[in-house]
Amino acid sequence: MEKVKKVSKHFQENIDYLNDILAVDESFDVIQLDLLYAERKMAMYLVDGFVKDDILHYIMKLLADLTPDQLEEEPLEKLLKTYIPYVEVESVDDLTKVVDGVLAGPTALLVEGVDKAILIDARTYPVRGPQEPDIERVVRGSRDGYVETIVFNTALTRRRIRDRSLRMEYMQVGRRSKTDIVVCYLAEIADAEFVKRVKDSISQIDTDGLPMGEKTLEEYISGRHWNPYPMVRYTERPDTAAAHLYEGHVCIIVDGTPSVLITPTTFWHHLQHAEEYRNKPVVGAYLRFVRFVAVWASVFLLPLWYLLAIQPTLLPDWAKFVGPNELGEVPLLLQFIIIEIGIDILRMAAIHTPSALATALGLVAALMIGQVAVEVGLFINEVILYLAIAAIGTFSTPSYELSLANRIVRLLLLVLTGIFALPGFVIGVTLWIILLASMKSFGVPYLWPFIPFNYRAMRDVLVRSPLPLKNRRPRFLNPRDPDR
Repeated sequence: MEKVKKVSKHFQENIDYLNDILAVDESFDVIQLDLLYAERKMAMYLVDGFVKDDILHYIMKLLADLTPDQLEEEPLEKLLKTYIPYVEVESVDDLTKVVDGVLAGPTALLVEGVDKAILIDARTYPVRGPQEPDIERVVRGSRDGYVETIVFNTALTRRRIRDRSLRMEYMQVGRRSKTDIVVCYLAEIADAEFVKRVKDSISQIDTDGLPMGEKTLEEYISGRHWNPYPMVRYTERPDTAAAHLYEGHVCIIVDGTPSVLITPTTFWHHLQHAEEYRNKPVVGAYLRFVRFVAVWASVFLLPLWYLLAIQPTLLPDWAKFVGPNELGEVPLLLQFIIIEIGIDILRMAAIHTPSALATALGLVAALMIGQVAVEVGLFINEVILYLAIAAIGTFSTPSYELSLANRIVRLLLLVLTGIFALPGFVIGVTLWIILLASMKSFGVPYLWPFIPFNYRAMRDVLVRSPLPLKNRRPRFLNPRDPDR
């Protein structure tokens, strides 16, 4: 733990310490201003680009008008309450906190003869507008989304939840990064024990920093590092976060990232999308049904078709057309593995391709993977057809993390089916269900309400119910109020 360094009454001693720790002479963007107001030496420390110049200019003009008599008695109290007219002003007696504050954005003001420093939080960060997230688009609905600045994100959340029990608890993680984190929940709805468990798991993180922001945080608080399935849900939509807060979930907002973590989550939370609630209940139920079909197809369609292709006796006479007309020169399993890897290569290439060239990349990929690959005998038509259906199902999965996990499961099912045929497929599916059933997200069963089974909750999972009939909260989030 960093040693406490108290602010000294000797002005020059404080200046020497801050100049050394902040490396003022070495870092061009760390600025020290030597000032003289009311016949007292003063110094300001700030990071260029983190402060609002007009606010500091206004405060400096007010300080320049002070006379020695005005600061003769209790100068700290008068500066804080009278002569620095700003909202976010505080005094600290620890120079290590002054250093952390300056590096985070606030401006530090040291005054000769005062044994405390003044922090003026007049910071600003480069930020983009709250535009609609790319991966959570809706036809109708709000177009604002979370950004990389934590204060903006908390404001977007409070705009939708004007509840007096909404809590935004501030924490810091990282010995060196000092990353700002906010734990957000509704105190009158969320379970107090669960909130404490989340905060304890965050406070126990011991690392230099969070280089990947919320993703690094997830690895520390959720565990199960070799399990591909996500233990938390990510969202960039304030309305989605608000809906989960009303149900009793806890949201974790990390500075520097537009993705908010929602805890706890089940497998079914990752299959829901805001578009279902932006339509009439019947239409929303239909969209959810189609999405479920697409997700199940992305997992099981290829292994099941491959099983029927290598064991055609399992097919009834009326379904013989499902099997391949010819097997091709390359073994079917190898075809699937090659094209699966090819799809991932194409996806990564699309991420790194400028948008102006994305269309050209798609055309090249369609020609190479489709027409040419079939003509040269690398793939057969059925492989491309069923993989295209599975890929569409993957892209239809609302949670990007869940879609990647399902893709890995699909590959493993293909390999097991190729090695052991029908027993391999059955064993693979069974192990997959056991894996999901054994998982818990902060103590909540991952497959709830399917395992353990809850009829009412499972009905709401499968069918998008009208909101007036769904005006209750998941029981696992509110153990103290079972009637909710």
